[in-house]
Amino acid sequence: MIVDQAVYAEGRRMPCTDLSAELARVRQRDGQDFIWIGLKDPTDAEFDQVQDALELHPLAVEDAITGAQRVKLERYGHTIFAALRTIRYVDETSDIETGELMIFVGDRFVVTVRRGEAAELVGVRKRLEEDPGPMVEFGPLGVFHAILDTIVDTYLAVDEEIQRDLDQIEESVFAGAGGTDSGTIYRLKREVLEFKRAAQPLVRPVTWLHEASGPMQSPELKLRFRDVADHLIRVTDHIETYDRLLTDVLNAHLAQVSVQQNADMRKISAWVAMAAVPTMVAGIYGMNFDTMPELHWALGYPMVITFMVLVCVVLYRAFRRSGWL
Repeated sequence: MIVDQAVYAEGRRMPCTDLSAELARVRQRDGQDFIWIGLKDPTDAEFDQVQDALELHPLAVEDAITGAQRVKLERYGHTIFAALRTIRYVDETSDIETGELMIFVGDRFVVTVRRGEAAELVGVRKRLEEDPGPMVEFGPLGVFHAILDTIVDTYLAVDEEIQRDLDQIEESVFAGAGGTDSGTIYRLKREVLEFKRAAQPLVRPVTWLHEASGPMQSPELKLRFRDVADHLIRVTDHIETYDRLLTDVLNAHLAQVSVQQNADMRKISAWVAMAAVPTMVAGIYGMNFDTMPELHWALGYPMVITFMVLVCVVLYRAFRRSGWL
């Protein structure tokens, strides 16, 4: 559905009724006036209206309607098409929720297509309407920069949350607190992988935006996109570090579990060995043969009991010295 559409003339929001007529009018005016259309989970019929009015490329439209696209940035004539992953960190479960955002940036228009609840753009539009400087100066490209910058800022915030979770897990594992299991470590590793899928493929396209071969003509815009690229590269570097560190932490945790299991097995084996001697002696004297030695001897019973106790004490002291108990 179309959640919002407006004409922005010199940064001021104005109503937009007929897309084709409004687009023709803004193209006749000087400056950076443009139309911004926001859609969420659009149907084919809803997108057909936008496609016909803005003459969007069919391949880009197909990607936007189908969804589940890889992160990419492509150019169709004078129109830039970007498929992005948005993410949101859930404090209650320490999970990362992802959404999709498709952006069309063309001659005097911006179209944003959102999929999922983690692709919220109300804050971006509101912030630009309160401070319309980028829209006045750069037009649709100013909106494109603001959206990319917001997404990457979200990546930075999620990066900090993952760093805190990783620090807690690392401290718990190496402190031997026992409050962390391998499932917790593996779940965080999966979240890092989801984060990696969203951020890492975006590095090359964002870098291209501020290069000489890129579509940006304004030196100021190039500087702004370069700043976004710097933040994104920092996030991806951290993600690689988290991935490797989580692998090391998982291996260390599994090693600790193995060591603990070996210690438990040594204790069990020591107690079994101490129980085996009296069990053997008791088993022998439980066979009830008349000719068994000491069977009718008055001191036979206390002597055998004393023997079993002494053997158990000797074995216990030996196992204690060896560290098995």
